[in-house]
Amino acid sequence: MQNKTAGRKDIWSVITLGILLLYALVLVLPLFTLLKESIFKDGALSFEHFGEFFGKKYYYSTLFNSLKVTVAVTLASLVIATPLAYIMTTFKIKGKLYLQILILISSMAPPFIGAYAWILLMGRNGVVTNFLSDVFHITTPDIYGFSGILIVLTLQLIPLIYMFMMGAFKSIDNSLIEAAESMGYTGFKKVWKVIMPLMVPTILAGSLLVFMRALADFGTPMLIGEGFETLPVLIFNEFTSEMGGNAGFAAAISVIVVVIALTIFLLQKFITNKKSFSMSALHPIKEKKESGIKNILAHLFVYGYLALAILPQLYVVYTAFLKTSGRIFVKGYSLDSFKAAFTRSGDTIVHTFTLGLIALFFVILIAILIAYVTVRRRNAITNGLDIISMVPYIVPGSVLGVALLLGFNNKPFLLSGTATIIIIAFVIRRLPYTIRSSAAIIHQISPSIEEAAASLGASNLKTFFKITLPMMLPGVISGAILSWVTIISELSTSILLYTVNTKTMTIGIYTEVIRGNYGVAAALSTILIAITVISLLIFFKLTGRKEVSL
Repeated sequence: MQNKTAGRKDIWSVITLGILLLYALVLVLPLFTLLKESIFKDGALSFEHFGEFFGKKYYYSTLFNSLKVTVAVTLASLVIATPLAYIMTTFKIKGKLYLQILILISSMAPPFIGAYAWILLMGRNGVVTNFLSDVFHITTPDIYGFSGILIVLTLQLIPLIYMFMMGAFKSIDNSLIEAAESMGYTGFKKVWKVIMPLMVPTILAGSLLVFMRALADFGTPMLIGEGFETLPVLIFNEFTSEMGGNAGFAAAISVIVVVIALTIFLLQKFITNKKSFSMSALHPIKEKKESGIKNILAHLFVYGYLALAILPQLYVVYTAFLKTSGRIFVKGYSLDSFKAAFTRSGDTIVHTFTLGLIALFFVILIAILIAYVTVRRRNAITNGLDIISMVPYIVPGSVLGVALLLGFNNKPFLLSGTATIIIIAFVIRRLPYTIRSSAAIIHQISPSIEEAAASLGASNLKTFFKITLPMMLPGVISGAILSWVTIISELSTSILLYTVNTKTMTIGIYTEVIRGNYGVAAALSTILIAITVISLLIFFKLTGRKEVSL
């Protein structure tokens, strides 16, 4: 029996070490190369690149711009998402089921599509801009620059905090609320003094995710920044400069971004550990049917937010069916934009599915193994694997793109310009979704089931594939679909890695917008939005849920 047990441990030890070596090759090595490139110049240790960044206002101002955007977006998202989640939890809102799905869908489309939509609506020649100017002679605020970035990213990222908050509100025991009300705490005072302190860990977790997403976003400031340059845009411009680029300088900026992200991540973890506690709602908060002004205001808030969040995307879909003359929309409807999209950018659709599905296969395979060993085989090595698997959660996409190009630009690992490097980027960036959902469901599977199978003579691997894996499938499928949705909307990494043979739909949309071909861009955006919606509907159908837990 001891030999069999040792053999069972050995096979999972081999799997664990194999995955660690894989991470060392595709993640640690590129990040180490990035650090090396930032502190060495002409073969000698030098901090000249960092001195150049902090020595010129043009460069270090992008750091303040990025912090300004991320902090403002995080606070704005929090201010809107908190009452939105509270209302959706405690009020009976008409059409709540469909509203929750639409809120989720609004967060899944790439942010730069939202930026493109707002250009069509409130750009210098936008529909709303022209309407207000021609009819009411009102000059609308400029959608470009900081204000535009703030609007687009806030509307895009509110659902992330909303989903965290919804889960937390549902875990609060209603008896606490009733006890507070019996002591005279009602209305805003009840929310501020009783409910909000219970939400601190959730608020920090949701805020961290929004902060990371806003810090890493490339497409939105690139499209509507117009002089308001952020760190991801600066990294891209420096690395891909027409004058040959400056890899060392881009690497130094990337290191600065990683340090900022890591600092915020560790700070959030520290505060959360101080404030953390568990809640078990034996009597969860129940929604109530309100009346009068309170009910009207609640509905106006929810529907007003959703209109701002989803209507820009719907307008993009609408413009996809408009006739075009050259680069401009004209009266009438047609499918010409879709025909042009398939003619000129059909390969991008094929590449999106081909590269995405290959990446998804490896995401599922690796995530299943990582989730199992980190839950069932806990030790120092698997704990290390658990930590390293979450590093892509911290590293922005543009930084990872630069790291991969620097790490795989020489033999024997010459992968730049190939489909392999994009697949690697997709896999390591989107693994955390499937790992977390798979690990969550393994925690719900009693180890005694596996022990029973082992006592009947089943080998460790046979027990895993015949017993554990089938029980894991709901969690695996849940995470895989979310990984798929984020893979097909990836831009910040793939924009640095792609070639004509690996151009995906997001890159196709981005390049068409830059060229001013709004009809084709709208058609491709519509196709991408449709794929996203269908993927989420499949998620809801297979899991039986109407919301996504984060």
